Parts: sequence; structure tokens; C-alpha cells
Amino acid sequence: MSIDQFKYSRIPPEAEALRGEVRQFLADALKDYPVIRRADSWMGFDEEFSRRLGARGWVGMALPKRYGGSDASPFARYVVIEELLAAGAPVSAHWFADRQSGPQILHFGTDAQRDRHLPAICRGEQYFCIGMSEPNSGSDLASIKTRARREGDKWVVNGQKVWTTNAHRSHYMIALVRTAENSKRQEGLSQFIIDLSLPGITIRPIKDLTGSEHFNEVFLDEVVLGADALIGTEGEGWSQVTAELAFERSGPERFLSSIALIHTLIDAVGRSPDALQAKEIGRLAARLVTLRNMSLSVTSQLAAGENPAWAASCVKDLGAVFEQEIPELAQLLVEIPPTAEGGRDHARVLAYLTQMAPSFSLRGGTREILRGIIARGLGLR
Repeated sequence: MSIDQFKYSRIPPEAEALRGEVRQFLADALKDYPVIRRADSWMGFDEEFSRRLGARGWVGMALPKRYGGSDASPFARYVVIEELLAAGAPVSAHWFADRQSGPQILHFGTDAQRDRHLPAICRGEQYFCIGMSEPNSGSDLASIKTRARREGDKWVVNGQKVWTTNAHRSHYMIALVRTAENSKRQEGLSQFIIDLSLPGITIRPIKDLTGSEHFNEVFLDEVVLGADALIGTEGEGWSQVTAELAFERSGPERFLSSIALIHTLIDAVGRSPDALQAKEIGRLAARLVTLRNMSLSVTSQLAAGENPAWAASCVKDLGAVFEQEIPELAQLLVEIPPTAEGGRDHARVLAYLTQMAPSFSLRGGTREILRGIIARGLGLR
């Protein structure tokens, strides 16, 4: 593989036509939405807002109409997601179901699983979390230890997941577990749709530096699942989950998490920047445009039915570097110290994202794992 994978991809006119409608909706829906809440970006949780999006047909857009979707192109969905993130809309409730769980069920699930889950996802009423990372495994998914053993027509699951975003607010988790005894690395893995209300499941939120609770520990102790909980083919979990990761790592959320801070920084600088401010804000804009074009290239590959895991890893890694540099740069350019209470909007947004930024290189795969994938794609390992 090479950087030739990143071919320029323009959003088709029919998808671009959605942008004005989405902006108008957001201008009305978020007219009284405070800047500090917009800084939460795609981690803002609002069930009513998700249902409103579902009613507009903007959740599960790429899913078939028979399940409540729109059969929309990945580019149409991209336009909607980009506008939601740029506005700091609270999309976290339905986010994972829309981005990856819904497509995963569509591609690998049974007809019964599709009928049960996809319509509710499209209505913005059913929420999923992703059960991948584990203690002592992190982003090295091939080393997971959670197991499911077959007992008659049932599966019994034991293990632990960690850093599971929104598990405490979700209805279901798609979990990667081992189903083959003594299997190693990528072998013997399977995926299950787990109802989080089942006996034997304990969820413990993990507070972050801001005091918020997005991440969770999930403990599974003799959790009994029906045969219909298996998604896809037993033992094919590794190929299924790597296809899923292309959706997780390539979207605009990978470089728009700190967009609220860019907005407040530009407002704080004003219309007469000095030479350093103009140069550095220009560099931020140029990097943002570059990352967007890379992300659109991956969207084009997904639309063509490809599995651009390598290219998606590049977007995620470079996006995290970009976002983590913004709080530091903001303090360099404007003499407004961060403050968690009181003060200007910029000071509060700066404080919030300064505390959140360290997590940006953890979620969706750590930097070390991503760079290993990139190196392998370049033929360097």
C-alpha cells in the first residue's frame, strides 16, 4: 500500500445539497445551546435530540429503506455528520449504533437481528456500545481474554471490557470474544450482540479529568446468551471487527473533536491578528482541510465496498495529533488562561478540551497500535 490510496474525492452534488437543510435545522435546534456544551462534540448525550434526528431521517441514513433508513450514500451521511460535529450537536446517544453497529448488523447479522435492531436504530431510539478493549489488552484486540462457551443452544460469556464508551447508557453491546478453546491471537474470535440488561452484567462508569462519565468498565459473569446473539459467523470475528474499525477510525469526528476551541480561539483573536496568530491559525485551517480530504478519500473507498483499514488508521492517527495540539497552541496565541468556572467562553472551552485531549489518542485505537498498522501497510514490518 502507499499514500496513493488517498485520492481526492469530491462530495457529489446530490449529497452536498443536504448541507443547507441540516444547517437550518441546527440553527433552530441549538439556538440556545451553550458553547461549553458544544465543546463536548460527539460525546454530548441527548436522547430527545437523537429522536429528532431520527424523525428527520438523519440516523441510520445509509441503511435500507425497509429498515427505516434512506439508502443514502456514505457521502450524504458524511455531510450530515460533518454539520452536526461542526455545530457541536449532542449526537452521542445514537452515535455508535449509527456509525458502526447498524452497518455491522446489516452486513453480518441475520434477518431476525436486522428486523429487531435496525428500525429502532434509525428512529434514534436504540443505543449501542462497542465491546472491544480489555484490561491488559487495550488496542491489541488479538490479545483479548473474554470467552464464550457453548452450552447446548446457549452461550455463556465471562470476562471484562474497559473504556467502553456509553455502556452505562446503552441498550446493547457488540462484543468481540473468544469462542474457541486455546485459540491464539486472531483465531477463534466471534462477535455477539449482548443485551446489557441481562443478569451477570455489571457496568461501572469511569470519571475523566472533567468529572464526566463517558468510559466504563463492563464485567460479564456467567452471562447467558441465546444462539441468536451470535452476529455473523462463529470464528470469523477478527475479519468482521477489522471491517468495523474502518468505519470507526476514518470519520470527521477524528479531527473535529476540538472544533469548538478553534471557533472560540478565532473569536478571541478577533479581526486583527498579529503575524504569529495569522500564521498559526492558517496552519490549523490547512491541516483541517487536508484531514478532511483524507477522510473523504476513505469514505469513497467505503462507498466502493473496500476495506480501507490502513488509510482509516492514518486519518485517526493524524487527526489525534492535530486535535491534541490545538489546546497548547491556543494558549500560545492568546493570553487567556483556561478556567473551569466563570470567565470567557474561550477560557472554559480551553479548560475542558485541555483535560479531554489526552484521551483522543486512546479512543478508537492507541497511537502505537495504529502506527503498527500503518507500518505494515507500507511494507515496513
